[in-house]
Amino acid sequence: MSFALTGEQIAIRDMARDFARARIEPHALEWDEQKTFPVETLREAAALGMAGIYVREDVGGSGLTRLDAALIFEALATGCPCVAAYLSIHNMCAWMIDAYGSGEQRQRWLPMLMRMDRLASYCLTEPGSGSDAAALTTSAAREGDHYILNGQKQFISGAGNPFDFYIVMARTGEPGPRGISCFVVEGGTKGVFFGKNERKMGWHAQPTRAVIFEGARVPAAHRLGAEGEGFRMAMSGLDGGRLNIGACSLGGGEAALEKALNYMSERRAFGRSIDQFQALQFRLADMATELEAARSLIWRAAAALDAGVQDATQLCAMAKRVATDAGFKAANDALQLFGGYGYLADYGIEKLVRDLRVHQILEGTNEIMRLIVARELVGR
Repeated sequence: MSFALTGEQIAIRDMARDFARARIEPHALEWDEQKTFPVETLREAAALGMAGIYVREDVGGSGLTRLDAALIFEALATGCPCVAAYLSIHNMCAWMIDAYGSGEQRQRWLPMLMRMDRLASYCLTEPGSGSDAAALTTSAAREGDHYILNGQKQFISGAGNPFDFYIVMARTGEPGPRGISCFVVEGGTKGVFFGKNERKMGWHAQPTRAVIFEGARVPAAHRLGAEGEGFRMAMSGLDGGRLNIGACSLGGGEAALEKALNYMSERRAFGRSIDQFQALQFRLADMATELEAARSLIWRAAAALDAGVQDATQLCAMAKRVATDAGFKAANDALQLFGGYGYLADYGIEKLVRDLRVHQILEGTNEIMRLIVARELVGR
């Protein structure tokens, strides 16, 4: 196994990093303060192939690997973890259509998603079923050529635009995972409603709403795969989603470390710059080491997912847990190194802390990541 990136991978990473520096980072604090969802900037990223990173090329995707995606999301998140994280969700939804959709479904929906003419959101979590996703209660009852959807999804990133797409898991059969099916629902469908834009600790640059179904009529042709296959699809999508959000955490942590290094080289105390104090140097060394260790695990898990190996799900869970913990810790430690200035919004450190905190919760909490790993270890 080689730990060196290829020339093409370095070029991909640098392209994403340059885009983050030029088009995301200069606006990140403003987007956060004004709660602006930068759709046009996301479409600029799409024009560079970042809306369907591992979607096949015949529908406009980039046809890259999960490792390539990890490099891209880490680079984008150095500009703003929140914006990068939404793009990762859009990619996950697009991949699910690419992986499980029919030829007609792929050709119908994916080209517009690749351009981000329309955005995609992932609807699994419900008010009463978060970590226990198999207990979801949103129902989809077959009536002729349509399904009638009733229920509510909670904490849906990017939700609220009637022109966008929603990948929705709904119950078509028996209790438990085998009774769940997957649907592509257009936001403008009659009977689809949206809750208020939630007030959140962080992630202010993307909306988060409930998506409510009250007798929503969805064509049967919008179902992905067969009835009862939805939970398997949802879990396979989350493997990659967990890598992506881990990579976004690395990018945010890397940005925090870079800000701390720059600040400490200029801030003086007791006659010298504070980066010359050994105790603070040790803090920086630990931050860099923990981020690098997490990066290695993200790359290892991404390679496993690309190869389709048996333990890929376990590795993705491990990587998500380690990377999101490391990224948040790096941002929190950077705030401490800034002292009182880190608590001020102008320096951008407190934003990184707020944005990265939720990464330890979404795409499966880190406690659930431990449960996935433990079950593999004990053979359950």
